[in-house]
Amino acid sequence: MSGGKNSGAGIMALGTGGLAMLLALLVLIGSTADEDTADNIDGAASSEALNAHEVPAEYLGWVSRAGAVCPDVSAPLIAAQIEAESGWNPRAVSPVGAQGLSQFMPGTWHSWGVDAAGPDGTPHPDGRADPWTPGDAIMTQARYDCWLARKVRSYHVAGDTVPLMLAAYNAGPDAIRQHGGFPPYLETNLYVQRILKLRNKYRETSGGEDQATTFGARVAAYGRKWIGTPYSWGGGTVDGPGGGAPVKGGGPGFDCSGLVQYAVYQASHGELTLPRVSQQQATAGKPVSPSSIAVGDVIAFALHGAGNWDHIGIYVGNGQFVHAPKTGDFVKISSLSEDFYRDKPKTIRRMG
Repeated sequence: MSGGKNSGAGIMALGTGGLAMLLALLVLIGSTADEDTADNIDGAASSEALNAHEVPAEYLGWVSRAGAVCPDVSAPLIAAQIEAESGWNPRAVSPVGAQGLSQFMPGTWHSWGVDAAGPDGTPHPDGRADPWTPGDAIMTQARYDCWLARKVRSYHVAGDTVPLMLAAYNAGPDAIRQHGGFPPYLETNLYVQRILKLRNKYRETSGGEDQATTFGARVAAYGRKWIGTPYSWGGGTVDGPGGGAPVKGGGPGFDCSGLVQYAVYQASHGELTLPRVSQQQATAGKPVSPSSIAVGDVIAFALHGAGNWDHIGIYVGNGQFVHAPKTGDFVKISSLSEDFYRDKPKTIRRMG
């Protein structure tokens, strides 16, 4: 259900076929609820392929087309949200009144609902936006997701758009603005983790998880997989989050070196196990110059004096790295240009 702690509702995405679907999408993108919800939505499609065998046949067309509404919202993500929200039950009702396949609250539906399909599932609008009609619900979900992605980017906070978008779906976009990034809510953290895990189920893969084609890309993908997971000192093993110091609100966590050890181990299919602490990880692999840094390289920082490699993360491109920063924080994306990291001594290592 969207809305979470600070807003009142939830939604999910849609799609249709042929000329009728094109008309529905034009209505979807062009319709307005108010000045805030009328932001233009980029119509470029996500390139992430859908595993059609995992999606119920009656919803496959809608989910596929929903993934073409904007680049941030893929068909696998739409499918993962639907499973998490309603378990593919178009008549689902939550204890707080969220309705249908995509679990919209009535107030949110009133503002965002679009008419994309008839009650029989055909891609022919029937003049009524209905949260109980799967086509309407799925396409509205996509529309709302795309708007949230644009909204969180407008805040200029560090981190991947998709986890932030999902957090905004659960907790409301204002929570992202207030906290300058991923909000510190256990419910939201668990919600985002679940959907990102389910997304892998609905991806069409031809190799390693997350469709990574090189070792470095796989390392980065495995690090990003746990965005939103709480920091736990001493937490994390080659199998995932866990152990370590207790996390506020409960749940397993990672520390910085635990995340790096996990990502490298998983990316190597269990063939490469790094030492557990950052000081030792900072001397593993091969040294890389800053001018040659590539996705998946490991970056160690001396935050409290040269040579004391007391923090470590994984480079994910565009001057950013994924890491588990500190107690009370979460696994997230940060920029190497941030004041706190920019001038700290660094060493870059390539593990594969």
